[in-house]
Amino acid sequence: MTSTDPQPPRVALFVSCLADLLRPSVAFASIRLLERAGCIVDVPQEQTCCGQPAYNSGEADACLPLVKRTIELFEHAEYVVVPSGSCAGMICHHYPALLSGEWRQRALDLAARTWELTSFLAEVMRIDHRTQLDQSLPAITYHDSCAGLRELGIKSQPRKLLRSLCGVRIAEMEQTEVCCGFGGTFCAKMPAISAKMADDKLAAAEASGATLVTGGDLGCLLHLAGRARREGRQLQFRHVAELLDGDLDTPAIGEPE
Repeated sequence: MTSTDPQPPRVALFVSCLADLLRPSVAFASIRLLERAGCIVDVPQEQTCCGQPAYNSGEADACLPLVKRTIELFEHAEYVVVPSGSCAGMICHHYPALLSGEWRQRALDLAARTWELTSFLAEVMRIDHRTQLDQSLPAITYHDSCAGLRELGIKSQPRKLLRSLCGVRIAEMEQTEVCCGFGGTFCAKMPAISAKMADDKLAAAEASGATLVTGGDLGCLLHLAGRARREGRQLQFRHVAELLDGDLDTPAIGEPE
């Protein structure tokens, strides 16, 4: 690399609690995708929760220490990339609303450099490797999570990447934009309603002809996978980062290792 060559983008990965504790393969797949796209990736070791569970439960004051700590850890990054629409939405939209004064400006600066994974790959890195249809992959349907779709406008980006990088044909389910029933703490507070919403989503996935459900929010996928196993439905669930990375060796979500 000469002095006139552009410097590779430097990305800080916000892992998210669910990936860290329940599905580390999502984080590792994200790192590999970003590195293959030409990024230098850093994973701040002191990162914790973004504060979303407390915030969604109405405990705004309780989440402020987590919010400020996240800002301190990530505010010097060129880009912050998150394999979760809900966590990215929390940072981009709710952090500035929670804070005032200097902290609000710091939150706005961080929000301007924070991206959900598929939107970053599609819109910033402009990945577009055309791949022929891969007949070996199962029929796939995509679930649009509420936060990613409504707060960040994530809809076409993951579908474009799945077609171009994986060569898959996506079987769209009816009402793909309807909530799956996870909703963060909603599924714990309203379990009967949450289960009915999950059953509706699972029925729509099966009706699409797909055998694998993917999406950009691990909470939704864990919720649906757990309900599918309880109901004996023969569906697989994988985060979109795992599919884009080509990681099909890791057991699907909810399957034994």
